[in-house]
Amino acid sequence: MNYFVNLLKNIDKTLLILTVFFAAISVTMIGSTAYAEHFVFNRDMQIQLIAYVIGIFAIAVILLFDYNIFKKLEKVFYVTSILLLLCVYIPGLGSSQKGARGWLNFGPINVQPAELVKITFILMFAHFLCRHKEDLCTFKGIVRCGIYAAPFLFLILIQPDLGNVLVFCVIAAIMIFAAGVDGKLYAKVLGGIAACMPIAYFLMDYHQKIRIDAFLNPSDTSLPGNYQVLQSKIAVGSGGFFGKGLFQGTQKELKFLPVQKSDFIFSVIVEELGMLGGGIVIGLYTMFLYRIMRIIDNAKDLYGALVVTGMFAMFTFQIFENIGMTMGLMPVTGITLPFISYGGSSIVTNMVALGLILNIGMRSKLINF
Repeated sequence: MNYFVNLLKNIDKTLLILTVFFAAISVTMIGSTAYAEHFVFNRDMQIQLIAYVIGIFAIAVILLFDYNIFKKLEKVFYVTSILLLLCVYIPGLGSSQKGARGWLNFGPINVQPAELVKITFILMFAHFLCRHKEDLCTFKGIVRCGIYAAPFLFLILIQPDLGNVLVFCVIAAIMIFAAGVDGKLYAKVLGGIAACMPIAYFLMDYHQKIRIDAFLNPSDTSLPGNYQVLQSKIAVGSGGFFGKGLFQGTQKELKFLPVQKSDFIFSVIVEELGMLGGGIVIGLYTMFLYRIMRIIDNAKDLYGALVVTGMFAMFTFQIFENIGMTMGLMPVTGITLPFISYGGSSIVTNMVALGLILNIGMRSKLINF
């Protein structure tokens, strides 16, 4: 018992405090999207708070165990994750949202398996890389990494959910790099993948192609997504430096701004709180990512460092992609803003990821009795 109490003293309190700030911003801005003539504590806010409570409970449970226990569960995670992604095709259980069949319907609750599988993928891929570290200096070793990740990429791609496919690709690529891959060989492989991108475009279905076409032709508002991005830019620009005031956003209020509570919640923040508010949010994220990087540097073993690296890659890409798409700098993919966008599956996933990061961080320090 004393050992665990001493471990808790090593926990990164800054990460916990930052998460409280994110939660406050999230619930407040979700409430703003439902604001009409007066404030209403609506169902979306309730679900978001419940997701945070579940997340807090998950963190408490995760902290009880040494993270190395997850090494033994690699095969279990692998099979379970694939089965979970296949469950979306079960009639009556799987459901579609935003054009993708990537949800499980449990009555009042919808769960997105791809969000949960991000965590299990990072845990098992980290162990896989530890076991095959010596092979990463060969082309065969890198190909083996691709084969290991391929089933997950394929099952998510056919939903189709290109956004989460990109998240998985970034996670895998950065984890492989952090595991000590041969730099020159890795650069050649990435160069080869980049050269194949035009071919990959022609193999995509229409829904995915049109998203890319829209990004490359931002002035054509007839293409799906461009009108939404235009309205998002108007919202961001109209906020000025100080914003229009909390609950006072007109683009939001008149429903010009799409998917306000999830995909484009950052636009709501900037319209109402201005560049100052948006800058504060970005600053909080920067501090959050910096603290994670410190935990990577101090991790006591390669497995722990790779797990946190995967989480860092996941958060970094999602933050960059979500904020970038609200300004037309990145294609619209439906990727949520970590800890702030509405979504129970997303919040719980983020909190579980945070729990693992805190677990590895607090066990990286020596405990003196």
